[in-house]
Amino acid sequence: MTRQSVLIVDDEPDIRELLDITLSRMGLKTVTAATLTEARDSLAKTPPNLCLTDMRLPDGNGISLVEYIQQDFPHIPVAMITAHGSVEAAISALKAGAFDFISKPIELDRLRKLVSSALQLEGDTRKADDAVDQDLIGSGLAIQQLRRQITKLARSQAPVHIHGESGSGKEVVARLIHNNGPRASGAFVAVNCGAIPPELMESELFGHTKGSFTGANQDKLGLFQAAAGGTLFLDEVADLPLAMQVKLLRAIQEKAIRPVGANEEQATDVRLLSATHKDLAVEVEAGRFRNDLFYRINVIDVKVPSLRERLEDLPELAEALLRRIADDEGSHKPKLEKSAVAALCAYSFPGNVRELENMLERALALSDGATITADDLQFSNSAPRPQPAGKVDAGNLAPARSAANSSAGLDFEAAYGNLEGYLESIEKEIIGKALEETRWNRTATAKLLGISFRSLRYRLKKLGLED
Repeated sequence: MTRQSVLIVDDEPDIRELLDITLSRMGLKTVTAATLTEARDSLAKTPPNLCLTDMRLPDGNGISLVEYIQQDFPHIPVAMITAHGSVEAAISALKAGAFDFISKPIELDRLRKLVSSALQLEGDTRKADDAVDQDLIGSGLAIQQLRRQITKLARSQAPVHIHGESGSGKEVVARLIHNNGPRASGAFVAVNCGAIPPELMESELFGHTKGSFTGANQDKLGLFQAAAGGTLFLDEVADLPLAMQVKLLRAIQEKAIRPVGANEEQATDVRLLSATHKDLAVEVEAGRFRNDLFYRINVIDVKVPSLRERLEDLPELAEALLRRIADDEGSHKPKLEKSAVAALCAYSFPGNVRELENMLERALALSDGATITADDLQFSNSAPRPQPAGKVDAGNLAPARSAANSSAGLDFEAAYGNLEGYLESIEKEIIGKALEETRWNRTATAKLLGISFRSLRYRLKKLGLED
């Protein structure tokens, strides 16, 4: 079997020799170059499986070589060797397309891990393309661009920040980046930063030692340790308290964490992905998010389009979601009638794909099981409902209401809320009596009430009668 090869580009003979010996012991073939020109000649003659290049070269810099390889040999991963503490150089390399970076003085154990990860990447990206196509549904321009970006970022170790509205699919994008990269065999650990109480944040992320605080009865691994060798996904990262942002920044810069109560730091090996529905630049401007942390986690920026921005994908997406929901429930996928598709396309979807999925799940429960019509769909009260053809929106007839009319409107809304609760109580009583009459046989209850079994199950869940 042909040995994998690595091109080493560095003008210092001692560094070239160190890398040559280390990689040869890993069973790899090495080729060396001292200048940018020599590196380009070597690439043209025999393309390697990986390139390791220093940042500073006699006739140019490593960034130029990264850009050259990205352009002419995109299947070859490049790792940058930077001076110790040169954060700007490392980030510039990652932005240019470098797979990862390693700082001088070179730690051989970290070098071996980097090389092993890089060589796991397949030169043929068709497998990753197919996987991304399967999980990211749609054929519009926005989603096609997102697919290409995911496939490219899966081949990198650069920190990625994913932003988009709530429910748009940010975690789906993060998982696709992880699953199609060299860390796919490692864990994908997702954490919602806004859901952790501030006083427990450090312990959750970094772990703690026994006796470090009241209630710490044993050592506990943090999320950084749980994600070792894999990916740590920090969702709603904008919700991190400022004090915790400082500690996270240090963990990223030093690639090490200190558990609460521990005396020494522990090296970490995670790829960091983050996401938020907020505008981080605005949060920085307002003083709620540290600029230096923003700089480190936002090396590559990914925008997930809202459902409103890709309505051309909605019919295909709705069909795929219905198929998934039906498969999960072990039932046949119902037909989505044209009236239902038209109603969906006329809706604003403030909750994006998550709202669409919930809506289809409800519609499936309320339908007869064979078809879903527009009448089976329930739309959020907080967003504009689809307007049937020819119907006038009364809200557009006058620019403003009188104070009296506004007051009456509020009274009506309050009355409507009471009416809705009253109707629910009646429905609960009727279904309860039917269940008692059939000795809690749900199939018989649905038949007695003249509704489908799926509709009954939905109503039981809605009314809190499942138990």
